[in-house]
Amino acid sequence: MSTTPHPATSALPAPAPTPPPRRARLLGLDAARGVALLGMMAVHALLLVDDDGNPTTAFTLAAGRSAALFAVLAGVGIALLTGRRRVGGTDAAPVAAALLTRAAMIGAIGLVLGYADVEYAVVILPFYAVLFVLAVPLVLLPTPLVAAIGLGAATVVPAALTWAADVLPEPMIDNPGAGDLIADPGHWLLELTLVGEFPALPWTAYLCAGLVVGRLRLEHIDVAAALLLVGTTLAVGAHLTSHLLLHRLGGNDRILATTGLSDQDLTQILTFGQDGLLPARTWWWLAVDAPHTSTTADLVATIGSSLIVLAVMLLAGHVTARRVRPLLEVLLVPLAAAGSMTLTLYVAHIWFVNSAYDTYSPTVGYLIQVAAALIVGLAVRSTAGRGPLEALTTAAATRARRALTTKSARP
Repeated sequence: MSTTPHPATSALPAPAPTPPPRRARLLGLDAARGVALLGMMAVHALLLVDDDGNPTTAFTLAAGRSAALFAVLAGVGIALLTGRRRVGGTDAAPVAAALLTRAAMIGAIGLVLGYADVEYAVVILPFYAVLFVLAVPLVLLPTPLVAAIGLGAATVVPAALTWAADVLPEPMIDNPGAGDLIADPGHWLLELTLVGEFPALPWTAYLCAGLVVGRLRLEHIDVAAALLLVGTTLAVGAHLTSHLLLHRLGGNDRILATTGLSDQDLTQILTFGQDGLLPARTWWWLAVDAPHTSTTADLVATIGSSLIVLAVMLLAGHVTARRVRPLLEVLLVPLAAAGSMTLTLYVAHIWFVNSAYDTYSPTVGYLIQVAAALIVGLAVRSTAGRGPLEALTTAAATRARRALTTKSARP
């Protein structure tokens, strides 16, 4: 059979490629938030150590990375809320009011969860609230300066914490309630900003990374591809550098000699990370990339892994192949639905794992929570549009912003 095209049809122009879905960016961002939510739930609900004392797959994939992804996406969200540009002029006060109101709402919700058992979960929301406060001056700055501050947060702040390790207080690693903040405000300020599980000052690196990324044209496929390349370079580069410094250039030996830790203690930290500030002063700690150590290597590696997740979700939103797109939507749409109401679902998850209703095995309990998050997310997105806590927080922030906008508009 001849394969020569018919003259009438060969003269026709080639069909234009199908454009990416109009909501590709929103779908990808929300799907990335959904990944962060399910990862945090996995860390809290699943076994993190196997029978031989080795980290499980859930721990290896999610520990540290999920919380970092939450923080990076917070920066992306703030960038979108501020129009993907530097805030200035008459917009500064209204935007600041909105961000501070969000911080107050998130912090208050976090304090309500102060009863939660830290053996099940250290609640991230009070630390998250501090990041929103720190975002107020950042949104007023040009993007290159935001990037420079993020670089400083990832390098100078961990170095300063290492230098001051002997004088800083031991981390409490507890979930604060309102009474705790009133009883010991100074210690809790240090916990939330410097020495705790998710310390806000070094974690400003995540916030700045998200702000820089959020000001990009995320709907463009080339931007998503560039994020994937940069994220992979950061994650792999940080890990390889850490391995070289610690295992090839004598870093482990110097840590042992300086801190007095045993080989077993150091191996435990390098494998499972550290809740809060690393013990004793040595610059070699900065090369450790274990979960929740908030060292330079850890911050760079987890910024990289966060960019990888975001890039993959964004790229998935651009796939238009007829056979592949429906399969992707089966995965992305429920993830995005859950990701659009992470505050509500995170609070529900914390309540559940601390309740008498969680009588299941770790795997069964986790799967039940995942199914519930996806189903509830789909139901809420198709009806109310957003979760109740998201609606409450947004309404309060919007009212604060409008109040300042009206005030500044008066003669």
